[in-house]
Amino acid sequence: MEGARAVTGIDDLPIRDELRGKSPYGAPQLDVPVQLNTNENPYPLPEPLVERIAQRVAEAARGLNRYPDRDAVELRTELARYLTRTAGHEVSRANVWAANGSNEVIQQLLQTFGGPGRSAIGFEPSYSMHGLIARGTGTEWISGPRREDFTIDLDAAAAAIAEHRPDVVFITSPNNPTGTAVQAGTVLALYEAAQAAKPSLVVVDEAYVEFSHGPSLLPLIEGRPNLVVSRTMSKAFGAAGLRLGYLAAHPAVVDAVQLVRLPYHLSAVTQATALAALEHTDTLLGYVEQLKRERDRLVTDLRAIGWEVTESDANFVQFGRFADSHEAWQKILDRGVLVRDNQVPGWLRVTAGTPDENDAFLDAVRELKKEYDA
Repeated sequence: MEGARAVTGIDDLPIRDELRGKSPYGAPQLDVPVQLNTNENPYPLPEPLVERIAQRVAEAARGLNRYPDRDAVELRTELARYLTRTAGHEVSRANVWAANGSNEVIQQLLQTFGGPGRSAIGFEPSYSMHGLIARGTGTEWISGPRREDFTIDLDAAAAAIAEHRPDVVFITSPNNPTGTAVQAGTVLALYEAAQAAKPSLVVVDEAYVEFSHGPSLLPLIEGRPNLVVSRTMSKAFGAAGLRLGYLAAHPAVVDAVQLVRLPYHLSAVTQATALAALEHTDTLLGYVEQLKRERDRLVTDLRAIGWEVTESDANFVQFGRFADSHEAWQKILDRGVLVRDNQVPGWLRVTAGTPDENDAFLDAVRELKKEYDA
């Protein structure tokens, strides 16, 4: 066609300026014996749960000619029951909203409270999807500071909030990729700083909280209508393939995100599968306890080998330090173990796997330490 211009890549398309030069989120999935790079739960779902999922999905399939419950009433009721039981703070269905993974929860929050002409701040390194989803919703992204030990510097963080006056503040606890937890007092101080700058939504991302040494920050939502706690079933419930995330907040926040949710966004099959998983909470949390022990073993053994380790409250461990972290990543991969290079200079991240998988990883990094020390 006359005047047509050759397109060789996405930057030749008329995409939004803030997306140019950016890379999509992703982790390399390589065919190696031990894959410890994506923070998945390594234990398959127990057979009784698999059978219960099949029963519930079969029941749902009989009605697939109809739209699903767009408000996910039964699912939100059971999620509220789970939160009340495990977090020590009573919430009801009105406090809970669910979506296709915690990423969609975050997206809906940014569509509602962020957007063009608005901004969001997070304290990095942290979960990279916060910034990616912010940009995807036209929200300006601000990178806030952390200390050398990856904890949040309260004074510096409060100063950044006062300077930039963001509309949304992200606090990740336990933090990904570092594993560090955030104390309740820090969250409260940052919440007050955010409300003083201008009324802002504060989102506490608790994707890994079931693995934490300490309690959930969920009770902090009481009396704080601009505080949200987001969760996922991908980690503790071993259901990464389900894609079910949820939040707890003041009922007004739940009402607000429904302004942007797509019609019937949660399929009947998704709701049925999640409800089946919630019926087996005790069994699944038993796996969490095993993983917490393995996580603590990784911390202890890595330090005994001679590596530095960031304190972890998640199902993964950040370790180093390396002169060239990508080179170290490759050397570990050459030994049959895939870990994650999150582009945090000098550090890598390993997910807690089964005991055998963790043994293979520890053997690999033990050999690597000997190689570097030789």
